Amino acid sequence: MLLMLAEWLAQYESGFRVFQYLTLRTVLAALTALFIALLVGPELIKRLTLRQIGQTVRDDGPKSHLSKAGTPTMGGALILVSISLSTLLWGNLSNRFLWPVLLTTLGFGVIGWVDDYLKLSRKNPKGLAARYKYFWQSVIALAVATLLFNTALVPAETRLIVPFFKGVSIELGLLYIALTYFVIVGTSNAVNLTDGLDGLAILPTVLVAGALIVFAYVTGNVKFSHYLGLPYVPGAGEMGVFCGAIVGAGLGFLWFNTYPAQIFMGDIGALALGAALGIVAVVVRQELVLFVMGGVFVAETVSVILQVASFKMTGKRIFRMAPLHHHFELKGWPEPRVIVRFWIITVVLVLAGLATLKLR
Repeated sequence: MLLMLAEWLAQYESGFRVFQYLTLRTVLAALTALFIALLVGPELIKRLTLRQIGQTVRDDGPKSHLSKAGTPTMGGALILVSISLSTLLWGNLSNRFLWPVLLTTLGFGVIGWVDDYLKLSRKNPKGLAARYKYFWQSVIALAVATLLFNTALVPAETRLIVPFFKGVSIELGLLYIALTYFVIVGTSNAVNLTDGLDGLAILPTVLVAGALIVFAYVTGNVKFSHYLGLPYVPGAGEMGVFCGAIVGAGLGFLWFNTYPAQIFMGDIGALALGAALGIVAVVVRQELVLFVMGGVFVAETVSVILQVASFKMTGKRIFRMAPLHHHFELKGWPEPRVIVRFWIITVVLVLAGLATLKLR
C-alpha cells in the first residue's frame, strides 16, 4: 500500500523513488513488524490472561513443564498480524508470489487456530485429529503447488537446484508439485514439533527467514543470480520483504516468549511459520538449502519418526522422550541450556546454507 503511495508521490517529488528499493522496503518491513509486535504484545497477553486462554500441558511430558500450565497461548496470532500488516504496507501487492505466499501462511494459521481452540475448549493437549489436520494442510499445499507450477514464467522455476554444484539442476516436471507439497507440509509440522520450549522455535525461524532474504534478493536479481550461478526467478526478490516481516515479527514475539515465557505461539503460529519458510524456499528454489539451514527442525522431526518406528518394531525407545529437546531435558539439561545450544546450532547451519551462494 505504501509502495503504491510512494510511486504516486514520486511523480511530484523524486525522493519518494527510494521506496522502490527492495533492500529499504525489507528493512522497513522488519522494523514495522517488530514495532507492531512490541506494541500489541502486552495488551494481547493481558486479554488472553483475563480470558484464561492458557496452555494445556501434556501429563506425560517433563515434570518441569507442569508449571507452564495456564501460560497464555495462541500468541502466534500476534506474529501473523504483524507479518500481514507489514507485508501489505511495504510489499508490492501486484507481485505474482506475494499473495500465494501470504495466503498460504494465513491458511496454515487457520488450521493451527482450530487446533489450539480445540485444545483449550476440551482441555485436551491433542487438539485437532491428525487426519483432519493433514487433510487441510494437504489441500492448501497442493493448491498453491499447482498454482505455482501453472504460473511459472521460466524453466528454472520448476527445476531442483543442487547446492554446492554449479549448474547442476534437475527438471522436475509434475514432480515439482509433489516436492512443493512435501516441503510446505513437512516444514510446517517440523517447526510445530520444535515449538516445545520457550523461544526454541522462533529464533531459528527468524535466522532461517533472514538467510532466505539473501537468497530472495539474489534469485530475483538478474546480475547477482548470473554471477553466483543461481537461477533467476522474476519477482522472487519480493520474498525478501515478506521474510523481513517474519524476522521483525519473530523478534517482537521473542521479546515476550523468551525464558520464562509470558506467552506461547501455539499451533496457530508454528504451523503458519513453518509453511511460510517452506513456500518461500520453493519460490527462491532453495528447498535443499532449507533442509540444511533448518537442520534443528529436521532433527526434531526425525527424532519423533525414529522413536515411533523403534517402539512399534522393537518395543524399545531410542530417546528418553521425543521430540529431541525433551530427551536432553530428561538427561538433566536445564531448559535455557537446551534452547541456547539449539540456537547456536542453527546459526552454524544457516551460515553453512549461506556458504552455498559462493561455494559452487
